[in-house]
Amino acid sequence: MKKIISICLILMGLAAVSAAKTVDITDMTGRKITVPSDPSKIVCIGPGALRLIVYLNAHDKLAGVEDMEKLNPGGRPYWIANPQLAELPRIGPGGPASINKKPDLEAVLSVHPDLIFMTQADASLADEVQKQLNIPIVVLSYGAFATFDEKIYESLKLAGKILNRDKRAEAVIEFIESARKELQEKSKGIQESEKPGVFVGGIGFRGAFGIESTEKNYIPLKWANAKNIAESVAASEGSHVFMDKEKLLYLNPDVIFIDGGGLKLVEEDIGKNPIYYKALKAFQNKGVYTLLPFNFYTTNVETALADAYAIAKILYPQAYADIDPEKKADEIYAFMVGKPVYAEMKKNYGKIGGLFEMR
Repeated sequence: MKKIISICLILMGLAAVSAAKTVDITDMTGRKITVPSDPSKIVCIGPGALRLIVYLNAHDKLAGVEDMEKLNPGGRPYWIANPQLAELPRIGPGGPASINKKPDLEAVLSVHPDLIFMTQADASLADEVQKQLNIPIVVLSYGAFATFDEKIYESLKLAGKILNRDKRAEAVIEFIESARKELQEKSKGIQESEKPGVFVGGIGFRGAFGIESTEKNYIPLKWANAKNIAESVAASEGSHVFMDKEKLLYLNPDVIFIDGGGLKLVEEDIGKNPIYYKALKAFQNKGVYTLLPFNFYTTNVETALADAYAIAKILYPQAYADIDPEKKADEIYAFMVGKPVYAEMKKNYGKIGGLFEMR
């Protein structure tokens, strides 16, 4: 009898341990699932999924990465800071063409993950793939495509809970919010009449685009309290705008920023049509500046913060006299992705807030 009781107690203990190793969660699509708690091996599928895991300092759990992550890594600080990730096995192609599509099931299975994080996937796809792989799938979200949405915070908290990175998730959110508040505080006294009209061109949207590609809700401008002329234009998709060049000439902004992701395309277009660009007031008055890529396999949140400081420094130099955008960028990168990678970003895209010269 004692032996039977002992066996029962052991089994109960094992059951308790097993139960403790799982957690019930609701993912960003509303799916209620049971997932392993603090899994040892994970994979990230879809735009920005890996970035969030790096923010959480949980990339040591990665069992593999998408091919897309290994291509053109220069615009993604989370990858620049962690070049060792390139040594991990592939889990499929990834990239814009794979959004909300079934991943390479064989490649994913080959690395034996305990859990899969996906982005830009709907609930039905996640359920289907989870059933086929018999591996729990958690869908995370950045909110509206190619913008900044506070759903990122919810995703960080969710992934943090699963990966035993709760405190880190809260620290990341607090860091972003603190920077946002500083930006708002420094520029809150500036009157609307004192603000120049601003345009940001060359913003990536499922690929690189030229001067016409912009955002109504370009968050670095919002955080810097700037006047975004694109807000008056109808969006092409979501909040993204492909602005007609004649419309841009008509609005004729005082200041133009060129996103690093589309800088080469803008330079090529200037070579083909210099007369158009010379007609823009910002080009005439040396009011054109470069920024680091905002959207590169979805939103670079840390770069958005760095760009916001650079924008604010240019627009309101007196209010930001104590801010060095280059030093601030490295401070942000060091906290968000673990290393001060600004020098590498500068090498690839030029100085943040640097004056753009027509050649």
